[in-house]
Amino acid sequence: MRRVILSLSCAIAVCLLLSTEALAARNLAEYPLRVHILRFNGVSHYAFRTMDYVDGEGRANLFENGEPRGFDFKYRCGERLRGNAGYETYPAKWKKPGRELEILLPQFGKPDSYDSCDLDVLMKTDVIYRSNNGVLREDSAAKFKEWMQKHQYDPEHGKNEPVTSTPAAVPYPSVPTPLAPAASY
Repeated sequence: MRRVILSLSCAIAVCLLLSTEALAARNLAEYPLRVHILRFNGVSHYAFRTMDYVDGEGRANLFENGEPRGFDFKYRCGERLRGNAGYETYPAKWKKPGRELEILLPQFGKPDSYDSCDLDVLMKTDVIYRSNNGVLREDSAAKFKEWMQKHQYDPEHGKNEPVTSTPAAVPYPSVPTPLAPAASY
């Protein structure tokens, strides 16, 4: 009788583990939007010496249907939020259109594994954010879209690096360039 109960318990545990792994897998096709986080702050909250969650606020740009838009956000995540390096963007989708985005954060050391984080957003109108020499500024979304077209930058469609016609690359307006002149587009 003990062996039967033990076998059933093990079988249930294996099924639960496999179903959890299946639920944790993300279909990137369901995350058509791209988010570039420029600034954020956060506070880690602990329970029983283990991180429970992190919350904070920040500023980012959203790429949706070929249009860039800036937004402010608040977040509460199970993992620490990480800003984007260079031209990197995070896959995203709307949970509540215009109000709440879900982004995917890659897990370290686990290819094709992601943690999700929900952002409560306040969308800007005709504005994007850019960082120049460490200073965050608002700029025209129309000008930025022209820059994107000129440099064939379209993170929604896998064009994650701008293309330039000259050997000296024109810096992406969102990346601080120490000791360099202001980015122009």
